Amino acid sequence: MKNSWTKSINWSLAVAVITLVLAALFSIVSTLMLSGVNWALGMLLVLIIVFIGVFFDTIGIAATSAKEEPFHAMSAKKLPGARHAVLITRNADRFASFCNDVIGDIAGIVSGTASAFVVIQLTLAVGYADGSIVQSVISVLFTSVIAALTVGGKSFGKTLAIYFSTPIIYQVGRILYVLEVKFKIKIFSSNGKKKGKQTNKSKPKGK
Repeated sequence: MKNSWTKSINWSLAVAVITLVLAALFSIVSTLMLSGVNWALGMLLVLIIVFIGVFFDTIGIAATSAKEEPFHAMSAKKLPGARHAVLITRNADRFASFCNDVIGDIAGIVSGTASAFVVIQLTLAVGYADGSIVQSVISVLFTSVIAALTVGGKSFGKTLAIYFSTPIIYQVGRILYVLEVKFKIKIFSSNGKKKGKQTNKSKPKGK
């Protein structure tokens, strides 16, 4: 029990640090990309950020819905990415936490900040001053549209994740396979233990 609490606390701290770093990177990159662009390109950037949030939310839900058995069969056939898909399902809680809570929430926050910038640019483009009633109306409309796209997209993504969890996670496993083989980036470390089973390599010695 104590070991489980320690792992949980360590993971929570790691997620907090990762979120801090990624949020800073997302904010810096989005700010640099929005600087000097018109409202149309800014709006496109906001939509891309929303799509990223929906995409990772879908993957996170798929990880919690997928079962190991199909990937074991794929792994037996030596299909690339099958072993990584097994590791995703075995670490579904952490994988989903990263995709949904870290990337998903950061994308939501950054898209909100970027939306405010786009509203200001659009208001100035149509010839109205900052703080005018027109800006307030545009802000409400644009924010409502972004919120609708985010919620609707995640709802649709959850449906896809539940019904197509196996092919989705297998494709993610293939991506992780490429990252490990081609770029030497290893996301998961396999400990050789199967889920729900215990291995006992040592035998009691006789007198």
